[in-house]
Amino acid sequence: MAFLTSGDSRLYYEVSGEGPAIVFAHESAADARQWREQVDALSGHYRCIVYNARGYIPSDVPEDDAAYGYIAAWRDLAAVVEQVAGGAAHIVGLSMGAYAALMLGLNRPDLVNSLFIAGCGTGSTRQPDSRMRNGMSALAQLFMDKGSEAGAASIAIPSNRTGFRRRDPARWQAWYDDLVTHSAEGMARTFRNYQGCRPSLYEFEEGLRQLDKPTMLVVGDEDSGCIEVNLDLKKILPDAGLWVVPYSGHAVNLEAPDAFNRVLADFVANVVDRPKS
Repeated sequence: MAFLTSGDSRLYYEVSGEGPAIVFAHESAADARQWREQVDALSGHYRCIVYNARGYIPSDVPEDDAAYGYIAAWRDLAAVVEQVAGGAAHIVGLSMGAYAALMLGLNRPDLVNSLFIAGCGTGSTRQPDSRMRNGMSALAQLFMDKGSEAGAASIAIPSNRTGFRRRDPARWQAWYDDLVTHSAEGMARTFRNYQGCRPSLYEFEEGLRQLDKPTMLVVGDEDSGCIEVNLDLKKILPDAGLWVVPYSGHAVNLEAPDAFNRVLADFVANVVDRPKS
């Protein structure tokens, strides 16, 4: 197993292939394993780097709530890019990982060649809204009190997951089987302190308007909590495309892997081939 150190935590990572670096940041309800099909499809032409966020074994699971949060998350992503990619990389993120990717772009644009942002923005509203914080706090308590199986069952209930199960039960089951193996403590602290406490993306609107990195926004048409914010991000970001994936929920890369891989490969290739300004 390979590990790097970011702040007070060790992070597990894997590298496949050679070429321009692509770093993949996973969602809260998954880990590096969710990128299997992307790595298989792209590692023939790119150096694909996946890692487990803090709280996701075999990465460290800090016992202090203060060790978690969106700042720790983007700094961990920066550490992966610096220490494993060795310089600026193409960043692919889903949900929690997509939020970290945007924060990396805002805070360390020198480490970003492009952004491929999927399922981003759950809970982001223009006006203060406590629903996300309250929901994540309740989910965190469920993980702490009843363990990962109970927490996983709760995550699988929302409508942005159920279509996946109906259309592709084998892939859904593989995702779910991975999910129940997660550390209950790591999941609880992640949901309480990162997912529940991160600012709305609209609070970063001024900075996002200056984020001139090539960006592809990706959202499933059944991911109701993310559609509106992605429409707004399309208007806010200066160099962004928007791909709305039909018949797909939150885990777009798992629900439409062939299309996801094709669009991602084309996007990165176009960025690589762009004339240097």
